[in-house]
Amino acid sequence: MVGAGVLGLPYAMSELGWEVGIAVLLLSWIITLYTLWQMVEMHEMVPGKRFDRYHELGQHAFGEKLGIWIVAPQQLVVEVGLNIVYMVTGGQSLQKFHDVICDDKCKSKDIKLPYFIMIFASCHFVLSQLPNFHSISGVSLAAAVMSLCYSTIAWIASVQKGKPADVHYGLRSTTTPGKVFGFFGALGDVAFAYAGHNVVLQIQATIPSMSDKPSKKPMWKGVVVAYIIVAVCYFPAALVCYWAFGNGVDENILVTLRKPKWLIALANMMVVVHLIGSYQVYAMPVFDMIETVLVRKFGFRPSLMLRLIARSVRLCRVHSVRSHHLPVLQCTAQLLWRICLHTDDVFSSLHHVAHNIQTQNFQHLMVYQLDLHCPRCFADGTVTDRWTSADHLESQDILLLPVNMINSTQNPRFVS
Repeated sequence: MVGAGVLGLPYAMSELGWEVGIAVLLLSWIITLYTLWQMVEMHEMVPGKRFDRYHELGQHAFGEKLGIWIVAPQQLVVEVGLNIVYMVTGGQSLQKFHDVICDDKCKSKDIKLPYFIMIFASCHFVLSQLPNFHSISGVSLAAAVMSLCYSTIAWIASVQKGKPADVHYGLRSTTTPGKVFGFFGALGDVAFAYAGHNVVLQIQATIPSMSDKPSKKPMWKGVVVAYIIVAVCYFPAALVCYWAFGNGVDENILVTLRKPKWLIALANMMVVVHLIGSYQVYAMPVFDMIETVLVRKFGFRPSLMLRLIARSVRLCRVHSVRSHHLPVLQCTAQLLWRICLHTDDVFSSLHHVAHNIQTQNFQHLMVYQLDLHCPRCFADGTVTDRWTSADHLESQDILLLPVNMINSTQNPRFVS
């Protein structure tokens, strides 16, 4: 939940000022928590069915064809764009770590940013072969711990530095157009700091569900804990760092902080570890889409070789795009992420309202969710954790109905 965007919140405060900045931080926390609650509730809103993918929810809301075209492009733009931003930011943090450690003693001080980005990208050729969300739980946990650590280091180091006598809290821009663009840019920076909506359905799909113990209960508890941690990380980092540096703060607070050197170097390495884990979380749904298309549309057999080739080619492609368009790519990716984040929230709210006014024809007695990523064995000895749409229906949506509700149109596989 805690994204690297927390490092840009002090800069957003410098564009908004104290009053507006605090109001925006509070509203964004409340709004994103509310829309995340909507996603958790809608995961099982249809009796006997679970929406394990974002595009499945879109298809239910807007129709089979229209839903996929509304949701899938936005989801891909958000996830691929965020992967590119994380790759660039990871390279920048590695470069900052190198420069702080070397100081003026290293002859290699002038290593350019693309080389650090290549170093950051290299580890993902290994980690991307992990098959599913279960397998990256350790990486994700390490990323969460690192994000809590470096955001805490940022505001504690700011407190230690203290507020200089010449600090100014006025808006960074002095012209009207500059203030307007700065205001909207700051809103985008705050929105960029919040993450999790785009993968919440996949995460909830890994939680078993029964009629008396639906998955939304433990999922919501996890969301509440996560958002408490978000508040602990975001609000002190934004407010304390802005108090210490005013409108002289940089876009990345760790760039503004220069002492103590060992602590800033440690914080930058923590950012790198966090971005490695976050990259995998947002890359996993894209890998799933690619492999699903290859299996269902092109007839490839699910296997380790398919995963190795498909994911490696995708990583090479993302890194190639980054290399050719580095000067503008990060800003463009952030802009697209911000647009799609708010559009997803709008769709989520509209669909939630529409669902509340629908009538239910029957209530199910029991729905049990099997593990989404159970291994599946084929006759030729290959094993895959990928499931087709038919497999999903057969293994996950087990619906028990009263006998008087059974009719000839029902598939006997779902009735007991």
